[in-house]
This record gives sequence, C-alpha cells and structure tokens, in this order.
Amino acid sequence: MHEEDNSSCCCGGHAEGAGSGPEKRLGWHEYFMSVAHLISRRATCTRGHIGAVIVRDHNILSTGYNGAPSGMPHCNDTNCRIYRSTHPDGTVEENCVNTIHAEINAIAQAAKHGVSIKDADIYITASPCIHCLKVLINVGIRTIYYDKPYKIEHIAELLRLSGVRLVNVPSEQP
Repeated sequence: MHEEDNSSCCCGGHAEGAGSGPEKRLGWHEYFMSVAHLISRRATCTRGHIGAVIVRDHNILSTGYNGAPSGMPHCNDTNCRIYRSTHPDGTVEENCVNTIHAEINAIAQAAKHGVSIKDADIYITASPCIHCLKVLINVGIRTIYYDKPYKIEHIAELLRLSGVRLVNVPSEQP
C-alpha cells in the first residue's frame, strides 16, 4: 500500500506548509459583476459592450447584453444609426436606433421564459440610462449594482423618488 500525496488536493487545498494557501473565494458582488462583464463580451454594439445580470436570493434569473434584436443585423460601421435627444438641462445624449440595452434584454429574456423578476436586483457593467432606469423601476428591481458610472446626474432625482438603490461595485475588469 502506498501513501496518498495530499499536495494536489482536487478541491484546491494545499498540503500543510506548501504554497500560500487556497485562492480567495469571490464574494457575491464580485461574482455577479464578473458574470455581467463576461456577458458583456457577447454585445454587438460597436459603441460599447454592456452586460446585465438579474439576481434574487443569490440565484441568476436572467442575463442580457446590448445589441440588435434577435435575427436583426448587428451594428457595424455602416449600420449604426445614431439619434440624439436633449435632456431638460440641455445635455445631449446619443443612442443607436438598432441597439437594445443590456437591462432591457435581461428583462425581455425573463419575460420570454416566464421568470418573475419582481423584488430582484440587477448587476450592470455601467449604471443605467434614464430610459432603462424607468423600466427597472416598473418591473420591481430593488437594487442596481453597477461598475462604471454613466451619466448618473441624469438619474439621481428618479432614483430618489423611486426608492431604488444604486450601488457602485467596482471591478478589476478592463
């Protein structure tokens, strides 16, 4: 009979005194934000890659990324059609007519599959635009976790009035 070699445990453990110990386990915020960043890599928008994950009780309910509707041509240099809208404060926002935002795609996926997202939270790689925020409020999202800020000054009043929380969860993603 031979002795077992405990130096390479299948669960990531290390033999006593070997190495620097097990890797740090991701916390829930890091985990879901990392998933959102991974999902953003599917985005087809040429202007930005955004990912969203809707979560309740530490379970992923739905995901979405920004891009063209299913079966429609993706944006490219000749197919990106920009429209401009002006906020009451005079700032101009540009959006693509062909693109559905990640948050709306995550909501649509939940609806398509009959998944209730009431009282859920959402992790997004960038804070929502005012249009997405209005929809997130209407579907009952409680907390919005985001990595990069995007025109937060435009959504501050709506957040205050709605009671929806906006929480920055910076990640180490590029």
